[in-house]
Amino acid sequence: MPNGESQALFTRHPKNPILTASDWPYRVHTVFNPGATLLRDGTTLLLCRVEDHTGLSHLCAARSENGVDGWRIDPAPTFAPDPMQHPEELWGVEDPRITWVEELKRYAVAYTAFSVSGPGVALALTEDFVTYERYGLIMQPDDKDAALLPRRIDGNFALVHRPVTDHTANIWLSFSPDLRTWGHHKPMLYAREGGWWDARKIGLSPPLIETDRGWLMIYHGVRHTAAGALYRVGLALFHLDCPTRCLLRADSWVFGPEAPYEVVGDVGYVVFPCGATLRPDGDTLYLYYGAADTCIGLVTTSVSACLRLLEAEGRPSPLHST
Repeated sequence: MPNGESQALFTRHPKNPILTASDWPYRVHTVFNPGATLLRDGTTLLLCRVEDHTGLSHLCAARSENGVDGWRIDPAPTFAPDPMQHPEELWGVEDPRITWVEELKRYAVAYTAFSVSGPGVALALTEDFVTYERYGLIMQPDDKDAALLPRRIDGNFALVHRPVTDHTANIWLSFSPDLRTWGHHKPMLYAREGGWWDARKIGLSPPLIETDRGWLMIYHGVRHTAAGALYRVGLALFHLDCPTRCLLRADSWVFGPEAPYEVVGDVGYVVFPCGATLRPDGDTLYLYYGAADTCIGLVTTSVSACLRLLEAEGRPSPLHST
């Protein structure tokens, strides 16, 4: 695949940023890192991380007929922290990923619950993004960047997440029979070492996308520079029946901060996707991301183009669980 095609794999929407704090019906500081899903009627729903003027975050839903503009935003927080019942949410709730689970006929929202102990993974189920069944903390701190797979693997639910150990952050997969008791933790993808764009710290971006070739993973990697952390996006592919087996991983990043709204903000040089929707043609992807921890952008790509790039440039990860 020619280098130019690789660089154009993710195309910024001309209306970017598609959502900012100025769009909100109540007073907020920033909006970013949205989970995303297509509702049964075709409406796009973004569950946005919203930081208010306390510095703490909650989640708020925005809906659009075309996934680009005409957003209808809830007039108050959709999912607010509940520290009285869930002390793990004392300092806010952040960075949701949304998965429709056909078996449950509900959406699973995996999110970061932040407290004095640090960030941990929490889970809630909802049918309508109005009422929620909170499962509480399912992965203790320091852990985040989590999403549920849409179906069971070998009879168990599966959760992708990113614990931090010894100053290294790798992507893991854990299993549960009931969404409450988790175990059989296995490494899924390791951060590289040295000068790589994804050295020492990686994490899941949107939930895994099931294709006939395997589970497509869009993930973020962090490179620490003299000017601070630089967040970019890369691709990997995993076996459908054994998702800890990495079939292909692209060496090069495919999307990074370049536009002014991605470079300048509360945290500059950050593109951080948390949600993607597969459009009605079954191939086009809308990828929604936080830009500089300040606003929300949209890039478009396609599943087929991502798979072509992996087939042309990818190789099996040298470090993976077998």
